[in-house]
Amino acid sequence: MRFATYEYRDRHHVAVVEEDGHLRPLPGVHSLTGLLAEGGGLSELLAAGSTMLDAPAGPQVSEVRLLSPLQPPTVRDFVTFEEHVEGVRRSVDGAAGVPDQWYAAPTFYFTNPYAVHGPHDDIPMPPGSSVLDFELEVAAVIGKEGRDLTPEQARDHIVGYTVFNDWSARDLQSAEMKVGLGPCKGKDTATTLGPYLVTADELEKYRDEDGFLRLGLTAEVNGEVVGEDLLSNMSWTFEEMVAYASRGTWVRPGDVLGSGTCGNGGCLAELWGIRGRRDPAPLKPGDTVTLNVEGIGSTSNTVVAGADVMPLPLGRRRSRERP
Repeated sequence: MRFATYEYRDRHHVAVVEEDGHLRPLPGVHSLTGLLAEGGGLSELLAAGSTMLDAPAGPQVSEVRLLSPLQPPTVRDFVTFEEHVEGVRRSVDGAAGVPDQWYAAPTFYFTNPYAVHGPHDDIPMPPGSSVLDFELEVAAVIGKEGRDLTPEQARDHIVGYTVFNDWSARDLQSAEMKVGLGPCKGKDTATTLGPYLVTADELEKYRDEDGFLRLGLTAEVNGEVVGEDLLSNMSWTFEEMVAYASRGTWVRPGDVLGSGTCGNGGCLAELWGIRGRRDPAPLKPGDTVTLNVEGIGSTSNTVVAGADVMPLPLGRRRSRERP
């Protein structure tokens, strides 16, 4: 089953998406995040959607503005594709290879839940950046809370999946990573989610014998394919990622966990690292990035001019006096 959140006649709605593109809105439901927060996980969500299958059809998808399927309380972004790490380290950090520590656990960072954009929204240039990049990912969405989960238990906590674009200001990222705290403003302006939340049961047919979802991934810039990969090239499954995220803490309904960027052109920086030059060129206003994920759908966002930088002084060198 597929769920969409959309704007129609100045109101927000949550609906089941039919194969023909008709939307069947859930009465009184205006937030998928809120619906998930009521608990119950996948079975409850499917039950809520099933009540609408015989209801009168609403507008077509083409007649509405699709929003992000949900507004997540937290967004964890992992880095699970070895090929991506090799290329981007060379581009952003000037380093070669994959650090041994990367293989020890599925590393992630928390990114900005207030910067989530819909599948067809314009994306502003990050203030102060001239080297904008996309990142092609898939995200798992948590449907019920859990803590200290095993990978086997974690499968029951994943309610569905959506396309995830981790927009990245590479010039800001490269500078701030030298401080040693990880990405900050380089990842803070925009994350695209959409077009739908596809429930986990619908993607089971793509699962391979090792537990990975074998989905085709394609990235295009202005209609030209720049990257292609398989989601099953991840080094950890989503269940293993959820289990790691829940270690010593909670995952809760609506939490989003990104797979990390796929390889073979899943972002421009990987190609820059491989080729030793910025080819293709960084994104600029007017460029359109389209990401396609088999079994889930497509997002297509156009870059627009962003806000001017509000200047700040440099850090002061203080006297270090003591009382």
